[in-house]
Amino acid sequence: MSDIMTKNMARNVFYGGSIFFILIFGALTVHSHIYARTKAVDESQLTPSVVEGKHVWERNACIDCHTLLGEGAYFAPELGNVMKRWGVQDDPETAVETLKGWMESMPTGIEGRRQMPRFELTDEEFRALSDFLLWTGTINTQNWPPNDAG
Repeated sequence: MSDIMTKNMARNVFYGGSIFFILIFGALTVHSHIYARTKAVDESQLTPSVVEGKHVWERNACIDCHTLLGEGAYFAPELGNVMKRWGVQDDPETAVETLKGWMESMPTGIEGRRQMPRFELTDEEFRALSDFLLWTGTINTQNWPPNDAG
């Protein structure tokens, strides 16, 4: 083989490499979708209350300040593991009361501190949001967030 790369050789390397990496990207995409459907989420736990909690989350634009499993704004704490941090992941009744108490005590009015707006949620909306956050705590996130504080 010559020490000089010809135009044809360069073209073949470019097209061959492009096709190779497109195939690799496609295979990894398919693998990710299969993994997410089979291992990451247990859809049997998607109750109507969890679905309604997701709607409460979206209606009140919680993601504008909070992150959920690493997605969203970094103004306020991560909420994907909030029920675990509060120690109520296994107690849905306490989880609702804890969430309701936390949200109703906001805004605190402390000068210089980030303030959470006060949302006028019904008891059903608090329960649904709590169920949604409890559900997110059961997702296999492969150790995300990297620390308990979120």
